[in-house]
Amino acid sequence: AEAPQAAPSRSRRGRRAPRAAEEGAAPPEGDAAEKKRAAPLLKRGDGRATAQGAVIGMPSQSGASRRGSRRAGRRKGEQENAAKAFMHPSEKEFADLLDYYQINYLYEPRSFPLRWDGSRVVEMFTPDFYLPEYDQYFELTTMKQNLVTQKNRKLRRVREMYPEVNVQLLYRKDLMRLMGKYGFGPLAGVSVEGTERTLFDEARVRERVRELGAQITLDYAGEEPVLIGVLRGVVVFMADLMRAVDLPVQVEFMEITHYGEERQESIDVIRDVATDLNGRHAVIIEDIADTGLTLRYLTEHLQAKGPASLRVCALLDKSVRRMADVRLDYVGFEIPDEFVIGYGLDYGGRYRNLPYIGILQPQEPKAVAQR
Repeated sequence: AEAPQAAPSRSRRGRRAPRAAEEGAAPPEGDAAEKKRAAPLLKRGDGRATAQGAVIGMPSQSGASRRGSRRAGRRKGEQENAAKAFMHPSEKEFADLLDYYQINYLYEPRSFPLRWDGSRVVEMFTPDFYLPEYDQYFELTTMKQNLVTQKNRKLRRVREMYPEVNVQLLYRKDLMRLMGKYGFGPLAGVSVEGTERTLFDEARVRERVRELGAQITLDYAGEEPVLIGVLRGVVVFMADLMRAVDLPVQVEFMEITHYGEERQESIDVIRDVATDLNGRHAVIIEDIADTGLTLRYLTEHLQAKGPASLRVCALLDKSVRRMADVRLDYVGFEIPDEFVIGYGLDYGGRYRNLPYIGILQPQEPKAVAQR
């Protein structure tokens, strides 16, 4: 029996999801043709066409109730994930990371037609992952960058034909650095000694922290904000920043689990704030914002406590690595996609006590074969 047609859904931005295109259908003419081509095929991970991709993980919700539902559905999502036949180990690792941070995703949910031969679709582009909450697609490749010319060509074509679609390509280097951050993948065991170069010297860091303190003082004049630091890398930055704020402040620290720790299957709070945040102005203090996955979780967790306002201050912003849509209200420095150490930031538990911020450049291993 044929499966019933799923009702059209709405994305995070409120757009109606397009109906599934039939792979063998002839492209219509004129304006209708453009609309037809803008409707991507929706596919399941096993390749069978459906009107909607199947969400792997917990159902989409909003507000404080989402965390309870995520935990309740976590095991089911992990079982579905384990049963899913990923095409490459890197996709499984990426899926595990999303599961840990309780991010709903679809695996290979849509194929975008790119070229037709008469009535037949002869070329398509199928991104590996889709994050419905962020309306964001991710395509993974572990091939060397000089071997991904065809994939880049397809991606450019997708952006031309479907300008409303957000697709991010994660190269082999991006994947290795992302997984290496959490102690996994080829870079996890790379031995590094010292810094390659200094990114911001001690004087520049000190000056910028004073500027951030002055801005917070101005924005919260007449208030007593609560500064909430996220252990452990933030300790040095927090100590200097709170002394640069010329206001009465309360200081709190939070600690959360990290991906790869055996004691937790998903992100959770180990140490929460003791101050009642209801009706208070609070500022999350972070050493670095990169993927935004941890910051997204923290923001939701603290918003549920009813603060009058909640802002984020990050010493470093590595926006090129961003996966989750998070807002940063105060930023010390924008940094490139490099491993950074010093001023509280570590690599393998070392280098936190350096007075400056430096760059490590570990030797990256050779690429592994991929489809």
